[in-house]
Amino acid sequence: MSYQVLARKWRPKSFETLVGQDHVVRALSNALDQQRLHHAYLFTGTRGVGKTTLSRILAKSLNCESGVSSRPCGQCSACIAIDQGSFIDYVEMDAASNRGVDDMTALLEKAVYAPTQGRYKVYMLDEVHQLTGHAFNAMLKTLEEPPAHVKFILATTDPQKVPVTVLSRCLQFNLRQMSASGISEHLQSILGQENIPYDTVALQLIARAANGSMRDALSLLDQAIAYGGSEVREDEVRAMLGAIDQSYLFDLLDSLVAQDGNRLLEYARQMEQRSLSFEAALGDLANLLYQIAVCQTAPGSLSQELPDHARLLELAQKLSAEQVQLFYQIALLGRRDIGLAPDEFAGFSMSLLRMLAFMPADLGSARNEARTPALATPAAGTAETRIKQPQAQHQAAGEKPVMDEPARAAEETASSSEEKPAPPAVDADGPAFNGNWRQLVDQLKLGLARALAQNCELLRHDRHNFYLSVPEMHKHLLDQSYQEKLRSALTQHFGKTIKLHFEIGGTGNTPAAQISQEKAEIQSAAETAIREDVFVQALVRDFGAQIIPSSIKPIQ
Repeated sequence: MSYQVLARKWRPKSFETLVGQDHVVRALSNALDQQRLHHAYLFTGTRGVGKTTLSRILAKSLNCESGVSSRPCGQCSACIAIDQGSFIDYVEMDAASNRGVDDMTALLEKAVYAPTQGRYKVYMLDEVHQLTGHAFNAMLKTLEEPPAHVKFILATTDPQKVPVTVLSRCLQFNLRQMSASGISEHLQSILGQENIPYDTVALQLIARAANGSMRDALSLLDQAIAYGGSEVREDEVRAMLGAIDQSYLFDLLDSLVAQDGNRLLEYARQMEQRSLSFEAALGDLANLLYQIAVCQTAPGSLSQELPDHARLLELAQKLSAEQVQLFYQIALLGRRDIGLAPDEFAGFSMSLLRMLAFMPADLGSARNEARTPALATPAAGTAETRIKQPQAQHQAAGEKPVMDEPARAAEETASSSEEKPAPPAVDADGPAFNGNWRQLVDQLKLGLARALAQNCELLRHDRHNFYLSVPEMHKHLLDQSYQEKLRSALTQHFGKTIKLHFEIGGTGNTPAAQISQEKAEIQSAAETAIREDVFVQALVRDFGAQIIPSSIKPIQ
């Protein structure tokens, strides 16, 4: 026998075997079982999601010799003939090649005659949006009031091009793109029945490349089986798809964390030598950053079966949430603009260099201390200086960075004294603490525990104890691992054993609340400035303009 491709061999024959479209299956099954049959159905969705398959299953349900039901027997002559495409009362017409008014007129003339074999005549018009305007007009009357023995099934990948007069005459079902996990599970089931060995990661790559289409996934699976010699292995599938090895992506992010531009470009050159697709690499990098963001926000929702789960957790600790969001946005923009770059390598490398250049500075890193020493060097007898607004890296001669009041007072005191300022007070166990919890949190390397620290209020402290309160709404952050990370960071910072004592409640004066209040004040000031602007007031007065507060964004 000749070989039958997997997409045809494993085409679902019943509603029970159809995967990924439960919402459509449920509606059609209930309608068939309750005999609430409509005369016209419209299936919409991208290629390969099951529009034609649903049409054939629906045709079998209507014409099965055992009666109209949602469970056709699949064994009678009608069911077998429909599956084989030889049932005379089931007509599939390609509207792309039969799009004229004459073709539609000929079909409608045949529709008036009673069915020859089955219970109903079923006409399936594929890619119906490609019919001409005259063809649509010719079918309107028949589509609204067809003969009792006729059912129309329309399918399209572009419902926007179907006239509303046609849409209003049909029951419309939107078929969804299938999830990558659903496709991967279905491929595993098929390969298990075909007795073909496979790697789970290889199937995940195929599922991702299919982009929601089960037919595309089965076609790629056929290709992978041929490419791998009746096996589906990860390295062979990567080579077939031109997909990037995940290890390159982890190495790139490690280089970004280390701020090693030379190593970053070296990995990019290695990828170029392997002729990998840089556009696909940026897409895979964005997907990896998405997984890291999920790991940081909701660690429990990340599947433990991921092959690189340990490295994901490691990167989630190294990267801050701000860095992940920035890298993700740069990867998306780089993928969009890579066609405008001199070549793909330049576009990819420039995206990496942009991530390195705009990386949010870690307040505990040496790089940030070199750029903004005021964050790490407290003045004698005062609170540590803290920059309130971002300053230019290179300031004009004679200009001084804007500092808060304690910092300015320290500067004036130091300038008025003839002696050099004394170094910060340091006890035998480590640096002294001035009671500014928000400033201390900014200096600590906390990773995922930063959310807990920022939502704590410092009640009191002594040499070895910190008493903290957590608002009721944030008590879920009191995870034991977060508490231990915060305690370890404080112990390392002060060079002595620190114990933490938590309680629920407090006044809510946490660093997170302070930041939120500052943002609200800046936003309020910006809105006030807009309302008091003479030009804006003239627009409101003379032209009835309205100010939309949500559209106002502060400059700083």
